[in-house]
Amino acid sequence: MDLRTSYLGLSLRSPIVASASPMTGHLDRISELADAGAGAIVLPSLFEEQIEHETAGIERVIEAEIDADISGRTEGSGAAELEDYNLGADSYMALVRAAKARVSVPIIASLNGVNVGDWLRYTRLLEEAGADAVELNLYSVAADASVTGSALEAEQLEMVTLLVEDLKIPLAVKISPYYSSLSSFTSTLASTGARGLVVFNRFYQPDLDPETLEMRSTINLSTSAESLMTLRWVGILSPHLPMSIAATTGIHTGMDAAKMILAGADVTMVASALLRNGPQHLVQMESELRSFMERHGYQSLDEMRGLAHRMAVADPDAYQRANYIGVLATAWQHDV
Repeated sequence: MDLRTSYLGLSLRSPIVASASPMTGHLDRISELADAGAGAIVLPSLFEEQIEHETAGIERVIEAEIDADISGRTEGSGAAELEDYNLGADSYMALVRAAKARVSVPIIASLNGVNVGDWLRYTRLLEEAGADAVELNLYSVAADASVTGSALEAEQLEMVTLLVEDLKIPLAVKISPYYSSLSSFTSTLASTGARGLVVFNRFYQPDLDPETLEMRSTINLSTSAESLMTLRWVGILSPHLPMSIAATTGIHTGMDAAKMILAGADVTMVASALLRNGPQHLVQMESELRSFMERHGYQSLDEMRGLAHRMAVADPDAYQRANYIGVLATAWQHDV
């Protein structure tokens, strides 16, 4: 049974990919994930805030050097300080190089931000470190009422365009579902030359302590029930997008993966299930996917991919509003 698939132009042995998470930030875990059958591994994200912090640190060293030269300190004495300045991103580049040396599956670096800033410099470094592709997370909470949705989208599209033009390796874009016209935005995104779309970014939500009135961070792992929004949009987008599609959020079982592939996904990405169950969970997921394919006579992923996307099913409206009425009617009957 052939589980091979293509994602971003890369050949993968399996459509089940280890998504960015704390687990993919450790070399031993990366090895375990590869041994368990991961088709590819996405490293944890390098965040825009980290880069901004590092840039500010470099600027402080340079400013101190200038001030010292003005005050008469020996020229060049600050060069060692700048050379010794420990960039947090350096460890990330080292992780990319070490992961590439350790495993044979594709290694995808991950960036998280909304402004161009120093991204171009770091994407070049990721490429030089040996990353097979880059996943860009468009993480933006539209809290500023003075900024329009079209302005935010234009800014994001400009950043993607610049990165695509600068990179020689493929770029995938990971988005949230929070666009007024998701189909239109992703179509424009495809025109930038981005090779892949990852749906959807699952934002961690802040919580409120009602006693102290302080906001606190919470981490709640996903469940299979959360995959339904992704399933809907994979089925809607896959027929007309000329780019690879990765389905993520709520992928916990081989059946979850099978549904996404039937809807048109090229790969499925897993994080919460691995954090909850460990790398060996990939073995179980692949076994479940193989069992499903065997029961239905599918010899390869290509035979089943897209058989249930929006333009292939008997009732295309089921992907849109019509199913809402049916769900409500069914739920009402059960309650009665």
